[in-house]
Amino acid sequence: MALKLNVEQCSITTKHPFVIARGSTNGYKRAWVRLVDSDGVEGWGEADPSSYYGETLETVLAAFTKLAKHLPQDPFDLENAEARFAQLAPQHAAARSALSAALHDLVGKRVGQPLWRMWGLDPRKAPLSSFTIGLDTPERMQEKVREAKAYPILKVKLGTDKDEEILKTIREATDKPVRVDANAGWTVARAKQMIPVLKERGVEFLEQPLPPGDLEGLAEVHRHARKHDLPVVVDESCIVAADIPRLAGKVDGINIKLAKCGSLREALRMIATARAHDMLVMVGCMIETSLGITAAAHFTPLVDAADLDGAALTVDDPFVGATVDAGEIRLPTEPGLGVRRR
Repeated sequence: MALKLNVEQCSITTKHPFVIARGSTNGYKRAWVRLVDSDGVEGWGEADPSSYYGETLETVLAAFTKLAKHLPQDPFDLENAEARFAQLAPQHAAARSALSAALHDLVGKRVGQPLWRMWGLDPRKAPLSSFTIGLDTPERMQEKVREAKAYPILKVKLGTDKDEEILKTIREATDKPVRVDANAGWTVARAKQMIPVLKERGVEFLEQPLPPGDLEGLAEVHRHARKHDLPVVVDESCIVAADIPRLAGKVDGINIKLAKCGSLREALRMIATARAHDMLVMVGCMIETSLGITAAAHFTPLVDAADLDGAALTVDDPFVGATVDAGEIRLPTEPGLGVRRR
């Protein structure tokens, strides 16, 4: 069952420039892949490269060229296929995650079942998704809060010298549950200074307060946060399952992203490993279309928190798949990923 790989380049645009502690943009270059088997069955996937991890559209396309020669003869041979991709393109997680999604989509279509059902999951157990408020002027951030009125949970980007003012602004606009992501923008001292402020403002948890490699600093921040009953979750400090044991006891939870870990099977390994260490599990996303978001949405019944608003932040989403309606994640019932082009 020889597989043929088709690659399509695209750009997606956000409704507002998306600003985090590291920078700002509203245009994102992406790639979509289609794996077609000898019967004409198609599996789709999306690559969402992040410059933070050294990936661009160009590196993704180069990785596809390399990996196209090593597609599995049998699409059901998922474990070996993903292991081979990881061996051949270890630095290209976004490209590998697109091929992983496409293979899973193809397999689901061949057996006529959605991915969540193949994994034995209950879609009703998916948590509510938050909506992200990027950094901006206080007035614009309040406006974004109003735009997100349908979402029951907000995720607020911090990591500036005006964080106290931002939180005050957000709280003046809403009393909804709020989560905070500092995007590695704080020092240990700044994090310890901010923790009581976060708690006072009713923040549910703090994500990635420090640079990714500062594990001892994270442990210190975690100790301080425990006194205030504020969980600390890491994103950039945790790429794959093998990172989790060294984080155990230093943080309360992890944030999984497919474009970061490189595959759906690695995401499932991360969930199992985190659970073995009694850690909170969150799933996040890049700025993605519904094709990318849906791949991650299929394992949301296994996690505690979700931030799958990447497609909702865009102007023209070209795909229909999992929906996030008023924060409620609804998984498709069609086979495979259950995504179709508009």
